[in-house]
Amino acid sequence: MEALLALMIGVLTACGVYLALRARAFPVVLGLTYLSYAVNLFLFAMGRLSIGRPPVIDAAAAGYTDPVPQALVLTAIVISFAMTAFVIMLALKARAELGNDHVDGRES
Repeated sequence: MEALLALMIGVLTACGVYLALRARAFPVVLGLTYLSYAVNLFLFAMGRLSIGRPPVIDAAAAGYTDPVPQALVLTAIVISFAMTAFVIMLALKARAELGNDHVDGRES
């Protein structure tokens, strides 16, 4: 399972970097979204999630789940949603101003 998760993180990162380096605005937005998904999966993987254990330390519980990675991923999801909305609006405004969707503003 760890190998599959590592493979997924690697594929999402590679696709995100590839798309973020494109000349058009929409692939750049999609690449940034893929990179944020990869970061969220990475935070989950580093948090060592355990199933069926309480998220707080209890005297009766044998172990506990660390709630910090879950809180970090939840915060990262909200930030990536806001970043995606901002970049889409920025791309639409650039398209309206320049007449094309190249990230450098050049005509193709």
